[in-house]
Amino acid sequence: MSLNSVNIMGNLTRDPELRYAQSGKGVCSLSIASNRIFTKNGERASEVSYFDVEVWGAVAENCAKYLKKGSGIIVEGRLRQDRWEKDGKTQSKVRIVANNVHFMPKRAEDAGGNYQRSNDEPAASSGAEVASPENIAWEE
Repeated sequence: MSLNSVNIMGNLTRDPELRYAQSGKGVCSLSIASNRIFTKNGERASEVSYFDVEVWGAVAENCAKYLKKGSGIIVEGRLRQDRWEKDGKTQSKVRIVANNVHFMPKRAEDAGGNYQRSNDEPAASSGAEVASPENIAWEE
């Protein structure tokens, strides 16, 4: 038996990149930064970790439509390790494959203090699941 599950919250480090697989299903690449705050020698310290995220289907299209660099998200998914050969050496990379993406509420200061949601943009409340799949068959 094994378990492969990850939940992570962070901010996008770049705008989402949407492309389409040969099957026609959308796939969106995201890159997020997640901060860890801790105490070291009695002083507050932090470290940042960066993760690549892959989102499929309708959720991928919503991510590309509504998210931008700096947007806060929570990702629920699994880890996948890709391996390949380059110059006779085995290379690998671990990425997060998302099952769900939760959009975090926008902060007022992100829009000069006067943020107004457009009519076609989904409302976001604290922890609200705005873009989640409903019976989507996930492909890789």
